[in-house]
Amino acid sequence: MVAALLIISLWIVFQKANKPGWAAIIPIYNLIVYLEIVKKPLWWIFLMIIPVVNIVITIIITHQLSLSFGKGAGFTIGLLFLPFIFYPILAFGDAKYQELNYNSKNENI
Repeated sequence: MVAALLIISLWIVFQKANKPGWAAIIPIYNLIVYLEIVKKPLWWIFLMIIPVVNIVITIIITHQLSLSFGKGAGFTIGLLFLPFIFYPILAFGDAKYQELNYNSKNENI
């Protein structure tokens, strides 16, 4: 039940970010789409198989997802520790996707 809620939520989050929602149910490809949404290079997927580094990468891309939807660090913590609550909030709430701009001097992580 919780897994279904997370899949549906991620499907809607992908759609809000102008990506195909069905990508949420395809293993590995959903990570590729997630990286596209947060504007990180595709090779970061290989960092996710390195112990400890994968934790840092997960925190970074989750924070970037929060920023992409106008949320802050507190929301990132929620996505990391209570995903079954915070992903539905992101999906079914009024948060709009805002493509992050890394060309400015005040660059986020």
